[in-house]
Amino acid sequence: MGRGIAQLLAQSGVRVLLLDAQPGAAHAACQSIALQWQRMVDKGRLDADQSARCAGLIQPVHTLAQLAVCDLVVEAIVERLDAKQALLRELEGVLRPDAALATNTSSLSVTALAAALQRPQRFAGLHFFNPVPVMKLVEVVPGLRTDPALCTALAEQVRAMGHTPVLAQDTPGFIVNHAGRGFTTEALRIVGEGVADFATVDRILRDQAGFKIGPFELMDLTGLDVSHPVMESIYHQYHEEPRYRPSVITAQRVAAGLLGRKTGEGFYGYLDNVAQFPHEPPVPDVAGIPPVWVSPRAARRPEIYQMLKTLGATIETGAAPSSNAIILVAPLGFDITTVAVVERLDPARTIGIDMLVEETATRRRVLATNPVTRIDIRDAAHALMARDGKAVSVIRDSGGFVTQRVVATIVNIASDICQQRICTPHDLDIAVVLGLGYPLGPLAMGDRWGPTNVLEVLFNMQTVYGDSRYRPSPWLRRRGAIGLSLQHEEA
Repeated sequence: MGRGIAQLLAQSGVRVLLLDAQPGAAHAACQSIALQWQRMVDKGRLDADQSARCAGLIQPVHTLAQLAVCDLVVEAIVERLDAKQALLRELEGVLRPDAALATNTSSLSVTALAAALQRPQRFAGLHFFNPVPVMKLVEVVPGLRTDPALCTALAEQVRAMGHTPVLAQDTPGFIVNHAGRGFTTEALRIVGEGVADFATVDRILRDQAGFKIGPFELMDLTGLDVSHPVMESIYHQYHEEPRYRPSVITAQRVAAGLLGRKTGEGFYGYLDNVAQFPHEPPVPDVAGIPPVWVSPRAARRPEIYQMLKTLGATIETGAAPSSNAIILVAPLGFDITTVAVVERLDPARTIGIDMLVEETATRRRVLATNPVTRIDIRDAAHALMARDGKAVSVIRDSGGFVTQRVVATIVNIASDICQQRICTPHDLDIAVVLGLGYPLGPLAMGDRWGPTNVLEVLFNMQTVYGDSRYRPSPWLRRRGAIGLSLQHEEA
C-alpha cells in the first residue's frame, strides 16, 4: 500500500520521501515503482520524460528525522493500534506543528489512533484501496478532534492525484467495508441454509443482478485470511449487530487453510491460478410440458405472461389452475411453501420464479421449489424456462430468492449508513461503485428495482425468519416512497 501511495503522489508532481523500518525495503520499493513506470512507458500510458520526472520526485530515506521537511506523512504500517500509535507519536515529535499526519487504516478507529497525539486536530484517516494506482477511491476520515479544514485539504490533494475522495465518519468499516457486508454475509447465510451451492449463488448474482464477480469468487480473490477477520471485526465493533453476523463456513475454511486463490484452494479449486467451476446441471429432457397458471399475486405478472408467451407455453387464465398445470408464483421475500399455503395452492405443483429484476435485464432465470414440489413439475418448469437458451438455476425453498435477499440486505445496510450519517447518499453510491465494483450504488440499486419492493422483501423475510437482521432501516422506510439516491441533503 505504501509504495502504491508513493507512486501516485509522485505521478501527481509531489516530492515523496519513502521510509520503511525494514532495511533496504524503501530502496526496493523505489525500484519497484520505477519498474511500474517503465511498464507504463512501454504501453504508451506515460512518456519517457514523464517517467524520468516522476523518478526524480521519489527518494528513499533511512530515519524519521529525515521526514521533518514533509507537509504530510501517510502512515501505512501493520494494522495494530499499539504499533501505529507508537509510530505516530514519534512522527509528531519530528514534524512541524502545521504538518499533517494521516493513516491508511482500513479497520482501526481514527479517533483512537489520535488519542496518542498532542495535535489530534492535524490527524485524519486517508484510506486508499489496493492496488492504489488503479482503485480510484480514497476515504477521507476525520477523528472527533480533526480540524475540518484538514479534511478539505486532504480531499483536494486526492483530487490532484487523479482519484475521487469521499468523506466518511469515523465508524467501523468507514463506508466501503461497512457497505460491503451485505454481499458476502447474506450469500454465506444462503449457502449455510442449503438453498444453493457456492457456484450457483455466484452465477445468479452475476447473471441476474449484474455483479462483475460473485461473493465466493470475491472472497477467494481477496483471501479469507483478510475477509473473515473483517467480518468479525465489524460484527464485534457494532456490538454483535445481527445483520453483520459472520459465518461458521468462513471460520472453518480459515482453520483449514483454504484461503482462496493464494493457497490454490478456497471455495473453488485453482489450476494455473484459474478457478475451476463445476458444470451446471443440464436442462432436463422432458416428454411434454403442462400448461402454466400464474398466481394473481405474482410480482411483475404482465412480464411473466409475456415471457411465457415468448417461450411458447400454454397459459391458463382461469380463476384457479387445472388439475395438471404448473402453478407459478413470484413472491417478494416469502418462501414458496408459505405462498402455496396462504393462496391455497397445490404445493406439489407450485414452483416460484424470481421477478425482482425485470425479465429483459437478466441473463438467468431463477426458479425455487418447495419441499413437496413434484420432480416432474420441477423438470418441466426448468425445461420450459430454458427454451430460448437463457440460463436457468433451480434452488431450494427459502425466505426470498438469492438476488432478493442479497440486494435487499445491501440496500438496507446502505440505508442504515445514511441513517447514521456516516456519509452522504451521493458519496455512498460513489464509494461502493468505485471501491467494490458493484454495477450500481446500493441506493441506485434500490431505486432501479423499487424501494417498495425492497421493503416488501425485508418485511416478509423478517416475518419468515423472525430475525432482526432483516429489520428495515428507518431511513429506508422514510425514503422508500420518494426514492433513495436523491442528491440533496435532508433539511
